[in-house]
Amino acid sequence: MLKGFRDFIMKGNVVDLAVAVVIGAAFGAVVNSLVKNIIMPLIAALVGSPNFDSFGKVTINNNDILFGVFLTAVVNFILVAAAIYFVVVVPMNHIIARRNAKMGIVEEEPPVDTQIELLTEIRDSLRARL
Repeated sequence: MLKGFRDFIMKGNVVDLAVAVVIGAAFGAVVNSLVKNIIMPLIAALVGSPNFDSFGKVTINNNDILFGVFLTAVVNFILVAAAIYFVVVVPMNHIIARRNAKMGIVEEEPPVDTQIELLTEIRDSLRARL
């Protein structure tokens, strides 16, 4: 039983996943720091407040519904997603494209299914008649 567990743990995909989780957690801290310490203060300089926690509050039966806290969470999510996109995804796409161009790798489009091609021709011919 221990041998089976050891074999499972030593499989490449389990180790790769463990490394990805650790690196992802560390990278998450970097992105959160970027948003919290750089982007949010810039927003505060422009708008006046880095969060919207006091934006909206409704009390129903002595229960507070905090719309502002939710709005702050949504804005933080959008900022984190934008930071990841512009700081990681866009540069990586440029690096990969440059590497592929240097190596002469051309990305081919996947073959189009003949049924889809036929339906596209029918659609285009119907549009031409209108």
